[in-house]
Amino acid sequence: MKSRSIYSMFNTISTFRLLFCKVMAVLMMSIVFYGCSVKSFDDEIALLEYVNDDANGYTLRKSINGIDYTLTYRPTDILVNQELKSTDSVDINRLRDKYSKYLYFNLSMSKNNKDLLSAIPKNRNEFGAMANELLFGMKNKVHLITNKNDTIEMIDYNYPRMYGMSKATTMMFIYPRDPQYINEDYLSFTVEDLGLHTGEVNFMIMTNKIKNEPTLSFK
Repeated sequence: MKSRSIYSMFNTISTFRLLFCKVMAVLMMSIVFYGCSVKSFDDEIALLEYVNDDANGYTLRKSINGIDYTLTYRPTDILVNQELKSTDSVDINRLRDKYSKYLYFNLSMSKNNKDLLSAIPKNRNEFGAMANELLFGMKNKVHLITNKNDTIEMIDYNYPRMYGMSKATTMMFIYPRDPQYINEDYLSFTVEDLGLHTGEVNFMIMTNKIKNEPTLSFK
């Protein structure tokens, strides 16, 4: 009788342990799912507010030698919304397919709340040299690098001249959205010294943020 009672006790403990493990597994899966779930917004303003909030990991800032740098990842649906003319699902899917092939980053640089061309050059020659660098030379100054130290080739960048009407020099950089790079832990976005005595400026972009980027519901 005693051995049977001991066997029954161990059987009850084993059952409890198994049940406990199952509950913990479900709980952990729920936490992981919640942490990786994609956020969706009803309008672009709410999405931009989320992206521009530093705490969410899509906007990174640094200030070096008086120069303020802001790097912001631009989710696919922001580009889609700019071109979308209707909420037809066919149009939405077509544009998502078009823009999801690439990664988009906005880089802003300023000094004392002024764009670089307004704040840095001391004469016409310096102004011309910096304008030329910003217009044509950034492909050689800005790099997106994997954590295996492979450089991702830049497809294009866009620098709209604001002629002193903006508080920052802002440009968009476009790179291929290659799954082999997105599956790495992080990417490094680097900006070489532009003659501003900052040294190389580096931003670490966690790729899980890109894989789970926020979307628009397009209602």
